[in-house]
Amino acid sequence: MEGLNSKLNLNAGAPPRVWPKLGEWGPVNVPSTRQKKRMRWFVGLGFFAVAAVLFLYGWYIFTMMSGAS
Repeated sequence: MEGLNSKLNLNAGAPPRVWPKLGEWGPVNVPSTRQKKRMRWFVGLGFFAVAAVLFLYGWYIFTMMSGAS
């Protein structure tokens, strides 16, 4: 009954050069959960900041082209 057992080797399909280096307690140089949460917020805020800047720049160009300054 193979379906009941999970395969614990998560690197089975990956080439050895991309396997994480293992330390005493687990993978080395892997970001923590807190760092990943923080990065998700930074990426979301960055996306909205870039979208706002592009919108304001487009609005500025539109007003300059329409002569409504």
